[in-house]
Amino acid sequence: MAPLALKSLKPTVTRRSVTTRAAAVSGEVPSMEKRRIMNMLTVGAVGLPATAILGPYVYQFIPPSSGGGGGSVAKDALGDDVTTKKWLSTHGAGARELVQGLKGDATYLIVKEDKTIEKYGLNAVCTHLGCVVPWNAAENKFMCPCHGSQYDATGFKIRGPAPLSLALAHVEVDEKDTVVFTPWTETDFRDGGKPWWA
Repeated sequence: MAPLALKSLKPTVTRRSVTTRAAAVSGEVPSMEKRRIMNMLTVGAVGLPATAILGPYVYQFIPPSSGGGGGSVAKDALGDDVTTKKWLSTHGAGARELVQGLKGDATYLIVKEDKTIEKYGLNAVCTHLGCVVPWNAAENKFMCPCHGSQYDATGFKIRGPAPLSLALAHVEVDEKDTVVFTPWTETDFRDGGKPWWA
């Protein structure tokens, strides 16, 4: 049998002419005005949703203002204004009861041993993680049920993990016998330091 002759396989190349088109043919590149409009649309399409999402997140880190340094009328559990006459008729000496204070925070109104209202109120929000700290009459101190922080009768921190004492507010009585809380901005009488809440 005769060997098969292999045909030589050569690629056949045909020459084609390639037409090169210029990139800047008139009418294909948008004008500068069109570019500006597209850029503004892109920024708007990305910026508006980003602002809507990030705005509330950033807002939570801005501390609330005290409203010009004015006071807040104390409100009882029913939302009624607290008057000294009514309060002292239902609360005995040594009582520490919650009312609504500055910025709506739960605040202790304290009745002294001589049956008068103490000149300061204590913000009941724990300085550790924000739990409301109840008064424990048997132990004669405020004891946080969340993580065990303890404060003495004046709200001074005596045991952590809370880093700071309870915030103070001035207690004043207006001409209508209504109890009013005002911000405490001077030295903290419990430790002689600057008020951390001011």
